[in-house]
Amino acid sequence: MVIIELPTLGTATGFLSPEVVDSEVFLLVGEAFMNIQRVGVVGAGTMGNGIAHVFARSGYRVVLCDVEQRFLDRGMETIGKNLEREVAKNKITAEDKVVVLKRIEGAVGRARLADCDFVVEAATEKFDIKTEIFRDLDRLCRPEIILASNTSSISITKLAALTKRPDKVIGMHFFNPVPVMKLVEVIRGLATSNETFQTVRELAVKLEKTPVEVNDAPGFVSNRVLMPLLNEAMYAVMEGVATAEAVDEVFKLGMAHPMGPLTLADFIGLDVCLDIMRVLHDGLGDPKYRPCPLLIRMVDAGWLGRKSGRGFYKY
Repeated sequence: MVIIELPTLGTATGFLSPEVVDSEVFLLVGEAFMNIQRVGVVGAGTMGNGIAHVFARSGYRVVLCDVEQRFLDRGMETIGKNLEREVAKNKITAEDKVVVLKRIEGAVGRARLADCDFVVEAATEKFDIKTEIFRDLDRLCRPEIILASNTSSISITKLAALTKRPDKVIGMHFFNPVPVMKLVEVIRGLATSNETFQTVRELAVKLEKTPVEVNDAPGFVSNRVLMPLLNEAMYAVMEGVATAEAVDEVFKLGMAHPMGPLTLADFIGLDVCLDIMRVLHDGLGDPKYRPCPLLIRMVDAGWLGRKSGRGFYKY
């Protein structure tokens, strides 16, 4: 075991931050990291377009793909608006905005991902959908390419087992809004290699994010702790303990939260909250993770929160 000092790789910190690792693995990490030029993003929704935004802003060429042109158009429109906000706040120049947008190529279907050096899946939080995507990515992408998932709760180990490259499958969980939030949970599956983990960790740093290592378990850390809080707040409303407004005020004024749990649930999407609670309930088998019946009814009614115009609040 040796420590190798590596030259600057142009990260946000100016250097790779090595721990004591095997020298061969560490050199491979440096090579893999520097070879990433074109990044594929599967899904142009809220998370996918945000991920495409931060990769393009950091100098990478991006292939953003979805199943229909209208989803791509909506995603690109969102990226443009978010870049314009950054211009207004003097974070980037108007010229930077033009350059960043030119780095993003939209694609209907996944064929163009075959040319990518790294791929992030950011599709709907349903295992059957991700199953089809990962099998297809494994077929399309070169054997050495790392396949990352932005899943917020689904097992990386299970996704990796669908491929012939389980050592190169990893979780890279960004937070919404992606251009603003600094945290990235980097989740190791059972078979994820140290080389894959270190490469993704350094990639997150290059994106000016803060990577935090998490092992594979339902909900990881963020949603295993957060979602039961939101779920219990919903129970408080359902059981008549307090109104949604009152619950949110308690958390804002009493716990100094920037927004209450029900406002946050609306912002995340009530359908997403329900999907994650079901993953927690199924994966951990504990009744404390049972989704609130009110949440289920609201999703059935199409009240998904901010994105549908109605959730615990009207928008």
